[in-house]
Amino acid sequence: MTNPTLGRNLLNSSSDILESNHAMTINGTILKTCVLGLFTALTFAYSWTLLLSGYADKATMLYKFGFIGGIIIAAFICFGPKNKFLIITTPLYAMCEGLILGFISAYVNTIFPGIASQAAIGTLFALFGMFFLYKTNLVKATEKFRMVISNSTLAILGIYVLQLILGFFHLSIPAIFSNSPVGIGFSILVVAVASFSLIIDFDNIKTFAGKLDKNFEWYFGFSLLVTIIWMYIEILNLLIKLQSRNN
Repeated sequence: MTNPTLGRNLLNSSSDILESNHAMTINGTILKTCVLGLFTALTFAYSWTLLLSGYADKATMLYKFGFIGGIIIAAFICFGPKNKFLIITTPLYAMCEGLILGFISAYVNTIFPGIASQAAIGTLFALFGMFFLYKTNLVKATEKFRMVISNSTLAILGIYVLQLILGFFHLSIPAIFSNSPVGIGFSILVVAVASFSLIIDFDNIKTFAGKLDKNFEWYFGFSLLVTIIWMYIEILNLLIKLQSRNN
């Protein structure tokens, strides 16, 4: 859910600071992000089609494969060397996430028809909305802004981890994961944090363009994809809560 991959300290301490013309660019990073988005969309469509075509067992197996594979590959991308392997590992990660999102979206869409497309449209609006706010300097990635978003993200992660642990004992944190006003309010807050995290992503890409090796275009594309996926999942979760109140 969180996106720790664009930490300034990590990149400032990197040994890959560029001394040649083979540099990361903003346009190159945008292109790599689009390529990763395409890989995600392809496996999303495949997983979606499998589940809705009656191949639930195969779709479930691929969902589990994508979940486990995504965690392993993401860890390697974050903590491994930032070299030419990124051109392989980042598309693999994107495809794993597509399998997960396609399965979840198709399943939820059978319960609440049209909800997946609503979440996708909401994600696109949030993405371009945050980009507009960043480009017009209406929202700036100041150190205070970064601290607030980072601390909020860590707090949200802590809540999800606590809920995961409690789930093993068939317990749940009261209210915030329900469709109550408190639960809806929590989801709105999480969507807001995920959306404003994009401002930090955009600023990091701008800051390090021309200073890092071109391989980092894949790394930053991966990082931006992580935030977009998180935002989509949280918007989908919010819509589920809202629609379940109306049924």
